[in-house]
Amino acid sequence: MRKKVTVFTSLVLITAILLTGCGSGGNSGETANAPGAGEPSGEKVKLTAIMTKHPLTKPLAEMEWLQQAEEAAGVDIEWQEITSDWGQKKGTMLASGDIPDLFIGPNVITDADFAQFQGLFQDLSAMLDQAPNVQAMFTDKPETKLIATQPDGKIYGLPKYQRFWPAASARQYINKQWLDELGLDMPTTWDELYDVLMAFKEKDANGNGDPNDEIPMDWPGGIGGYFNPAVLMGSMGVTLSDGNAEGYFVEDGQVKNFLIDERYKTMVAFLGKLYKAGVINKEVFTHDYTKFQSTARGEGDTAKVGFTWGWVASDRFGEQLAPQYASMPPLKVSADYTGKLAWTYDYYNLNYGVNHIVMSAKSKNKEAAMRFINELYDPKVGMQVLFGSLGPNIKDNGDGSYSVLPPADPKMDPGTWKWTSTMADHGAFYISDDLQLTLGKDMQEVIGQSKPLEEALQADLANDIFPAMFIKYSTMDNNTLSLNNTNIMNLANSSFAKWVTKGGVEAEWDAYVKEAEKAGITRNLEIMQKYYDEYKSKQ
Repeated sequence: MRKKVTVFTSLVLITAILLTGCGSGGNSGETANAPGAGEPSGEKVKLTAIMTKHPLTKPLAEMEWLQQAEEAAGVDIEWQEITSDWGQKKGTMLASGDIPDLFIGPNVITDADFAQFQGLFQDLSAMLDQAPNVQAMFTDKPETKLIATQPDGKIYGLPKYQRFWPAASARQYINKQWLDELGLDMPTTWDELYDVLMAFKEKDANGNGDPNDEIPMDWPGGIGGYFNPAVLMGSMGVTLSDGNAEGYFVEDGQVKNFLIDERYKTMVAFLGKLYKAGVINKEVFTHDYTKFQSTARGEGDTAKVGFTWGWVASDRFGEQLAPQYASMPPLKVSADYTGKLAWTYDYYNLNYGVNHIVMSAKSKNKEAAMRFINELYDPKVGMQVLFGSLGPNIKDNGDGSYSVLPPADPKMDPGTWKWTSTMADHGAFYISDDLQLTLGKDMQEVIGQSKPLEEALQADLANDIFPAMFIKYSTMDNNTLSLNNTNIMNLANSSFAKWVTKGGVEAEWDAYVKEAEKAGITRNLEIMQKYYDEYKSKQ
């Protein structure tokens, strides 16, 4: 594995060479047709499946590529489409044992589920000769087999690989038009950011005559997940990874948790200062993502938000307001700080996925289900799973190359168009490195808007990134980690919200750390360090 990467090498840079070696096949793409792959008979086999999809996504019956994939596999799938409360619904369903032939979605059935409900899910390892496209993925990207394989060698869930996504999930944005209107320079330190945000608050930065409608700073609440201020710890050299959901990170080969790190305390105190000054959205801990998104899209050409984080400007602010914003490098914690600047390294989490398709061990039509799985993992089908059907979403250039098309609705940003049109990142698929596909405007914008992060993304993968995607815990350790993390995050989230909105982090810090230790954070670090060291020893 490479030891150093930059955002540009991690991007796998968008256009590769022509797709080769996928064989010949059905309507949905040139699906490999190897001995044992299985041929559909004239009569379609009926299957049942659950898809956990994004709320924006249109009905699966309207996806042309999916109908073609079912046709090529000789199956007719009765879909149950779930957009919310999957965790609750899943528990009841698995306990009953009455499950569909297939599940599709990101980590739709977890490793913990496999351990708890043994015998309910099909071991696919003995069926891979019926899915040559999956075998090709495992051969070309051996790390995907590592992701899929349980400690006992069995494979219950197949991963995805989508290749195109950048090294970081979040870019840091500031309204450059507001800076220019107020005669301000781009901030480079926390103190400078404070001064800029105060100016945004007090000086009618958007120029609409109302000095009180600006929201200088916003994020989607909480401390875990994407687009939140945890990335400010990069100002003090902390390299986050994979959404930093529970605070774990690696520094010089040592597994740590920022939730009990002094640098976290420093960041929380700074956020508390900003909140007290009135420059953070008062609804930051109560609004949902939809409200977070709509707030940033302002009203017409009048922006509302000054400083925030997001995937790409057109998605975060909408096409009309996006030109007002500029992406920024990480800020320094202070003017005299001389240490390294870091960011969040999310390439693994963005380009790979765990357990994206799972088969029932009780299915009466396993060969037919495997034919359908094989279709999904044809790279030419995979690009349609991710971006939408050939025709409305992807252009066949006629020379073996393809291009992602702009939205049919010019008022819609490309990111929303993708999530509306297809399974997108929630699907099960493989896009090979040799598929020649030119990405749409939004992904090209991501590349440009990631440039300020280039230096900070020169991460030492061997010593500063926790490879969570590639580590499988024993059932006992997985249960311990899960239980402890629930307790840790209950404490961390309530403390974070309180400290930001009401203060008190300095006075309460020592007691909080002791509570986190009682919740199991030290034990979790010991477990993760053991597995991390074992993983490194095999590289």
